[in-house]
Amino acid sequence: MRSFGLAEFMFILEAARWTLALSLLAFVGGSVVGLAVALARTGESRWAQAGAGLFIQVFQGTPLLLQLFLIFFGAPVLGFDINPWVAAGAALILNSGAFLGEIWRGCIQAVPRGQWEAAEALSLSYVNRMRDVVLPQAWRIAVPPTVGYGVQIIKGTSLAAIIGFTEITRAGQIINNATFQPLLVFSAVAAIYFVLCWPLSLLAARMERRQAAATAR
Repeated sequence: MRSFGLAEFMFILEAARWTLALSLLAFVGGSVVGLAVALARTGESRWAQAGAGLFIQVFQGTPLLLQLFLIFFGAPVLGFDINPWVAAGAALILNSGAFLGEIWRGCIQAVPRGQWEAAEALSLSYVNRMRDVVLPQAWRIAVPPTVGYGVQIIKGTSLAAIIGFTEITRAGQIINNATFQPLLVFSAVAAIYFVLCWPLSLLAARMERRQAAATAR
C-alpha cells in the first residue's frame, strides 16, 4: 500500500488543469446559451419566451448529476459515441446556460424602464435597442453575479468524476484507492478547490460592494 506524499499530491494538482479547462468550456458555452435564453425570455415573441422558460425549468429543476447520466448513458442508446469529456462539457454548458440565462434575464429587466421607453421613442429596432441601450447597462449589473456563479461552475465540475472524467475529485478518488488515506487525500482535494474558488468569491463580493456604493450615490 502506498502512502500519501508529494507525488500523489502533484497527481491531484495536475488534474486541476482539467477542472479549469472544463470550467472554462462550461462558462463560455453556458454564456452563449445563457445570452440566447435571456434574450428569448425578455424578447417580444411569446413562443420564444415559453421555450426559454421551459428550458430553464428543465435544467434548473433537475440535478446536474442526473443530466450528466442522461447525456453520458443516453447518447449511446441513441447511437452516438460519446466520451466523458464531451458528456461533461455538454451537461455543464446546458446547466450553466439555464442559470446564467435567468441571472441575465433579471439584469436585463433591472434596467430602468425609462431607458427602454427612450429607445422605443427613438424608433430603434429591437436589435438596436438591446445592443446599444439595454445590454450595456445590464452588463454592469450582471458582472458581480456572473463572477459569483463561476464559483458554482468550478464546484460543479466535481460531479464529472462520476462518469470517469479525471478532474480534481476523480484524481483524489484514484489516489485514495491506492493509499487508503481518505482524510489526507480529500483534505488536499478540498484545499485545491478552495484555492481555485476563494479568489473568485472575493472578487464577486468586492464587485457587489462597489456596485451597491455606486447605486447609493
